[in-house]
Amino acid sequence: MTVSALVSGGKDSIYAACLAETQGRPVDEFVVLRPSDPESMMFHTPNLDLVALQAEAWGTSYRAVEVGPGGETAEEAALARALAGRRGWIVVGAIESSYQWARVLRVADAVGRPVYAPLWRRPPERVVREEIAAGLDIRFVHLAAEALDPAWLGERLDAERLARLTDGPLRRAGVHVAGEGGEYETLVVDAPFFRRPIVLDDVERTVRPPTARLTVRNAHLLDAPRRPTGSR
Repeated sequence: MTVSALVSGGKDSIYAACLAETQGRPVDEFVVLRPSDPESMMFHTPNLDLVALQAEAWGTSYRAVEVGPGGETAEEAALARALAGRRGWIVVGAIESSYQWARVLRVADAVGRPVYAPLWRRPPERVVREEIAAGLDIRFVHLAAEALDPAWLGERLDAERLARLTDGPLRRAGVHVAGEGGEYETLVVDAPFFRRPIVLDDVERTVRPPTARLTVRNAHLLDAPRRPTGSR
């Protein structure tokens, strides 16, 4: 039996994998889908190379599956290739996106694997608050809403920024508190269950209103492990 976590590098997929572990489903592998289309509505695209470092920091294996051109058909075919040939849970970090949820369920059913989605239909603000309280170091790596200040790029999603997402101008502008509408995307660089934090050595900021993106050109795991190998 293999527990496969679909991981994008962002806060929700990493937190879902953490919950799977604490709820009796130890994660055996991180699986990342790498779309050729940078505007994919199904899969996260920024900084996917960093998932390999997250898996190493976590202490689990890592697989990447390329998604070629061809829209939804190609995306579902790639997801089926990624999940077929194994048995066991598929862990996903979906919160409210019915578009993504329905497609994952369809593919999972086709390959005969159950889906574990611990965040599904939970209040988004509560989910983000829990992610912060759990000690995830979450950085903004893509902004796609005019109401979001480009100065947030690379900064940490903390309690102060969560408060700004849940009140005042950002809420009135329709920015989803968890970024489920694509308003922002994130990267987790550290967590209490990482053996080592990820250090971002070289980053490039690209701002083309209304979007802004932080591209990590080079990164590494901090040299000295904080906890013995084998503990999470």
